[in-house]
Amino acid sequence: MTTKINAADAMLKVLEDWGVKNIYGLPGGSFDSTMNALYNRRETLHYVQVRHEEVGALAASGEAKVTGKIGVTFGSAGPGAVHLLNGLYDAQYDHVPVLALVGQVPTSMMNTDYFQEMNENPMFADVAVYNRTATTAAGLPHVVDEAIRQAYKYRGVAVVTIPKDLGWAEIDDNFVSTATAATTGDTIAPTNEKIDAAIALLKAATRPLIYVGQGARGARNDIIALSEKLAIPIMSTAPAKGIIPDDYKAYMGSAGRVASKPGVETAQAADTVLFVGTDFPFTTHFFKPEAKFIQVDTDSAKLGKRHAVEISILADAIKTFRALVQRSGAAVDAKPFYQAALANKANWRQWIDRFEEAEQTPMRVEPIFKQINDLAKPDAIFQVDVGNVTIDGMRFLRMNHHEQFTTSGWYATMGYALPAAIGAQEAFPERQVFSISGDGGWSMVMQDLLTQVKEQLPIINVVLSNQSLGFIEAEQDDTKQPRSGVDLIDADWAGIAKNMGATGFKVTTLTELKTAFAQAAAANGPVVIDVKIANKRPLPVEQLQLDSTTQDSATVAAFIEKYQAQGLIPLRQLLAAAEK
Repeated sequence: MTTKINAADAMLKVLEDWGVKNIYGLPGGSFDSTMNALYNRRETLHYVQVRHEEVGALAASGEAKVTGKIGVTFGSAGPGAVHLLNGLYDAQYDHVPVLALVGQVPTSMMNTDYFQEMNENPMFADVAVYNRTATTAAGLPHVVDEAIRQAYKYRGVAVVTIPKDLGWAEIDDNFVSTATAATTGDTIAPTNEKIDAAIALLKAATRPLIYVGQGARGARNDIIALSEKLAIPIMSTAPAKGIIPDDYKAYMGSAGRVASKPGVETAQAADTVLFVGTDFPFTTHFFKPEAKFIQVDTDSAKLGKRHAVEISILADAIKTFRALVQRSGAAVDAKPFYQAALANKANWRQWIDRFEEAEQTPMRVEPIFKQINDLAKPDAIFQVDVGNVTIDGMRFLRMNHHEQFTTSGWYATMGYALPAAIGAQEAFPERQVFSISGDGGWSMVMQDLLTQVKEQLPIINVVLSNQSLGFIEAEQDDTKQPRSGVDLIDADWAGIAKNMGATGFKVTTLTELKTAFAQAAAANGPVVIDVKIANKRPLPVEQLQLDSTTQDSATVAAFIEKYQAQGLIPLRQLLAAAEK
């Protein structure tokens, strides 16, 4: 005799088969059968109650980014479903697998303009790689199983809409998921002909560069080996921060507005670029149109998409770097460009170090990140919000071991850090997790500090309070607009945190900063460190005015004074010195 089970319970068994441990959401009337099933399966599946569905979706996305496995969130019919979208778009844009379970009115009430009824499928059509409404109770486990398969296959969002009555229906408990049959498949190896052609082009270049994205994860040792063998500087996209140690001498950081000075200047000067595992969209801004590109990707649709390509290699990044190292022959002598790049990196590091003990009120950001770096463990996870804080995180976080860094890279939604930190801490309870936000992003989602408190998550939340939407303020300044709508009133985020049950520290001086971080290390549960910082724009490395021999001297002097940029040396001068 076949055992019977509620369809919602059967659906959750599928999640468990796929290794899901956490599910994030907020109950609603249309989702009661699933809530009942979550209660039934509370020993094997952890339900995390959030205070807003957007936070649940961002938490699922944040978990997926640090684990590589599917994150799961849910929302009830109507407003609960709509609230999911922001987090789902973050997952879609950053190509991570997320499953959203969405409530719907009972089948008998569908298409009758019933309370909270929406035609939800069209709403998710753009964000989802798989978007289905379950039509029978018996088919519900299959639909969820297929949704997970598709989310992994396309590294995207899958949505399953569940009419309320289907989850309560009893079905045969005989569904077998496809989780055990799932495989990532064999990776693609490059041909020797393509590898040899790439090596020849790199060796012939005067100013070669290695530029990697997320697709190069796992290739750290081989990337560094190639860099040292052929004397080529390395750069990465912002989401790929951590693939190469930040303190590695030849790692220049990234290009773009969130970049470092050596990153922007190295990219702009390169004449040949080994472009691996990335869909970096700003190539026309930071690379020469005439630069020769060698592009490596496992997705043929990416090849040549962002820049004209001299050599395209449809292959796995790890196998490609390994082949490049093996077939590149003897090590070559360093060219002036490589020497200048290393000097540029060292000069940048010296400039940053000048401010790490700065006694200024309101505070600079460099001392804050020094305290974070000093406190961080080798496997710490940094979930960083969007805005000036992204620039600061990219420039000042030192990731040299097994740390992880994520942000809302492509979708760039404010309010990312706190929810993503929840997802990371739930996935890795034994690891140290930081959320780092500006006061703009923090105030969007800070109600879910209550989730951290309820779950007793030892997250260290750092809030950089400058009373401005600084990133947007800078854009208004650059386009000669009046500053409008960017000013924020201040709040005592530390005091609010204490009232919510967390540990809070308000910081206005360097001494208070050091005390707060020392005590944060020993705190139980979540911590909020609210640092009142100066509303100063981060050095705009994409608009450097440093070289009075090629730029207007008065403009250079004003730029240096405004950004305290004394001591920064233009790459052109470093290159001239290396060529002597």
